[in-house]
Amino acid sequence: MTDNSFDAPALRVVAEQLAAEAAEFVARRRAEVFDSGQTAASAVRTKSTPTDPVTIVDTETERWLRERLAVLRPSEPVLGEEEGGRADGRDGLSWVLDPIDGTVNFVYGIPAYAVSVAVQYDGRSVAGAVANVAGGEVYSAALGQGAAVVRGGVRTPLRCSGVQDLSLALLGTGFAYDPGRRARQARVLAQVLPAVRDVRRIGSCALDLCMVAAGRLDAYYEEGVQVWDWAAAR
Repeated sequence: MTDNSFDAPALRVVAEQLAAEAAEFVARRRAEVFDSGQTAASAVRTKSTPTDPVTIVDTETERWLRERLAVLRPSEPVLGEEEGGRADGRDGLSWVLDPIDGTVNFVYGIPAYAVSVAVQYDGRSVAGAVANVAGGEVYSAALGQGAAVVRGGVRTPLRCSGVQDLSLALLGTGFAYDPGRRARQARVLAQVLPAVRDVRRIGSCALDLCMVAAGRLDAYYEEGVQVWDWAAAR
């Protein structure tokens, strides 16, 4: 595709709408599946390792997002964490979905998980939205338009902290599910920790990146993240 014309602000509106609506769906389904007093064991299975969970709500939410995109943007391909799609060679506009970023937090009831909806052009993010499900916030950005968060109906522009001295930086990070990669990450962290103010491990790459944009974290580092983890928040 050689025509690189696209309406980034309009794509941002679609991403915001889908992320916000999907967040409501996730919150409702979590209450139905995990807060009903019944066992939720049948609602959770594992993927890459025994510590890498996926729930029925992950798959339902991605299916819901795909169905909405089929109506709103019918000619554009979709890549999602749960149902796949082409990760490479996506020419033109395509959508990248993470139905629940922070599934471990979601399963344990830790209020730090998000719905991530991004649109890319030739593999580069041009608009996206991240809905903090438990926090009731929707972060969004579009190419050339800056970033903002909508909270309680109020839209607030985002600004990074501006910290340049590494020793004063609050660093966000995450860890892989693979034990070998996790061990390497721990060794790196042991070297980094004495050089920074402190380290936070929130459990959602998308929310970590949004917190950098909002100045709540000064920087973020993680090895081995997938495109759906960062596409909407980068």
